[in-house]
Amino acid sequence: MKLRTLLEEMEYECRQGSLEVEVERLIYDSRKDCQKAVFVCISGTKVDAHTFIPQVVEKGAVAVVVEKDVEAPDGVTVIRVSNARKALALLSAAYFGHPTRKMKAVGFTGTKGKTTSTYMLKAILEAAGKTVGLVGTNGAVIDGEHFATNNTTPESYELQEYFHRMVEKGCEYMIMEVSSQGVMMHRVDGIDFDIGVFTNLSPDHIGPNEHKSFEEYRSYKGKLFQMCRTGLVNRDDENWEALTEGHSCRLFTFGQSKEADYIAANIGHKKQGDFMGIGFDLKGKEAFPVEVGIPGLFNVYNALGAASAALALGIAPEAIQDALRNVRVDGRMELVYASDRFSVIVDYAHNGISTKSLLETLRGYQPKRLVVVFGCGGNRDPHRRYEMGEAAGQMADLSIVTADNSRFEKVEDIMKDIHIGLNPTGGKSIDIPDRREAIRYSISHAEDGDVIAVIGKGHEDYQEVEGVKTHFLDREVIEETIKELGL
Repeated sequence: MKLRTLLEEMEYECRQGSLEVEVERLIYDSRKDCQKAVFVCISGTKVDAHTFIPQVVEKGAVAVVVEKDVEAPDGVTVIRVSNARKALALLSAAYFGHPTRKMKAVGFTGTKGKTTSTYMLKAILEAAGKTVGLVGTNGAVIDGEHFATNNTTPESYELQEYFHRMVEKGCEYMIMEVSSQGVMMHRVDGIDFDIGVFTNLSPDHIGPNEHKSFEEYRSYKGKLFQMCRTGLVNRDDENWEALTEGHSCRLFTFGQSKEADYIAANIGHKKQGDFMGIGFDLKGKEAFPVEVGIPGLFNVYNALGAASAALALGIAPEAIQDALRNVRVDGRMELVYASDRFSVIVDYAHNGISTKSLLETLRGYQPKRLVVVFGCGGNRDPHRRYEMGEAAGQMADLSIVTADNSRFEKVEDIMKDIHIGLNPTGGKSIDIPDRREAIRYSISHAEDGDVIAVIGKGHEDYQEVEGVKTHFLDREVIEETIKELGL
C-alpha cells in the first residue's frame, strides 16, 4: 500500500520525501526485516529508536516516523508526529485494515476481575452461537487456538495483528482486558470499542515506571469510557463517578444498589452435587435468576458485568444463564472436581492477601475441612512466604506445604520460610516437597465434606527448577488423580 493510505486518519507532518512511496511492512524493532518498511521510532526509557534510523534505512526502510527532529539519509520519507506510540497504534490499525471495525469490540478495565469477566462474556457469547476472540492476562485465544502474551494489554502492533487473525477466522466479537498501562502507553488507540466495562478499583501499579498516583491510575482506567459507545460500570465502587468523569458514551450501571440499571439481588452460596458456586436474581432493566459455576461472592460483580455487557449486545437471557452456570476460568477459582463427597479448586492466589481472601471465600461454603495445597516461588521476596504461611495456618484446617517454582533455591529452604509464618498460628500442616504427590495426597486422603484448594500456580503450565521449565498443570494432575482413584 502507499504510505499516504496508512496515514489517512493521523495528524502528521511530512518533513522529507514522498507520501506516494510503496510500503510492505510496519515495524518498530530495528532487528526485523526492513525491506520497504515504515519504521516507527519509539523513545523508550533505555533505548531511543531514533538512533537506529541509519541502520534501518540501509536495510531497506523507505519511511521513518519520528517524534523529534532528526537527520535522515536522502531518499527516505520522514514523518513527524507528536507521539510515536500513538502513531504506532493508529498505523497498526490501518496496516491491518481496521479489524475492530469488522467485529463487536468489548473492553474490560479495573483492578480485579478483568480476566474472569472476559472469560464469562466469552462463554456467554459462545453459548449464543457466536465466534469470539479474546486477549488478556492468560494470553490470546482465537478460534480455540491459544497464544502467549507478555502483557495484559500487548503492544499495539501485536494487538492489531491478533484482531486481524480474529477477522480472518470469522470472529464476530472481540473481548479484551484493558490495563491502565495499556492506555497510558497508547496501545489501545485505534480500537473501536462498542462496549467498555469497569469492574472495580483499588490502589495498584503505582510507583516508578508505572503511575505517579492513585488519581492518575484512576484517570487512565477511565479513558476507556471516552473510547467506547456504551459504558457499563460498577455503581457500588466508590470511584465510579470520578472514573467516568468526562465520559463520551452512553453510560449504564450495575451492582447491588437499587439505583443501578442491572441489579443483583438475593445473593447466596450454592453447593449441591457437582455444582459449587453462587446464585443471584438479576433485576432492573432485565429480570431472571442466575447461577454462576465459580465460587466466591465477589464473582457476583464479575458475572453481573459480563451479563450486562451481553444484554447490551442483544444476547438472550437463556444463553447467559446456561453459560454462567457452566463457566470455568483457568486458574481463577477454577472448580476442577466436585461431588457429594468433596470438591477441588485451583486458584492463582500467590501472596498473603489473596490466600486469605480465597480461604475466607471458601469458608463461606461451610466445609467439614478446608485443605490448602501450596508452595512459594524461589528467588522472590521471602516475606511472601511468611504471609502465605500465616494466612494458611489461620484459615485452613490442614496446610499441605509443597513446591512451587523453586527456581535456583532449594524447595526445603522455601518450605522452612513458609513455616516461619505458619507454625506460630498453631495450624495443622504436613510437608510433601513433590507437588504432584502433595496434590495426590490431598485427594486420596479427602474426607466427606472437604473443600481442597490447590493454589499459587493457577493457569501456569510449568514448574521451573534450576533454570529449566517442565510441563506441569495443577488441573491436569488433579484430573489424572481423580481418574486413577476411580472417583
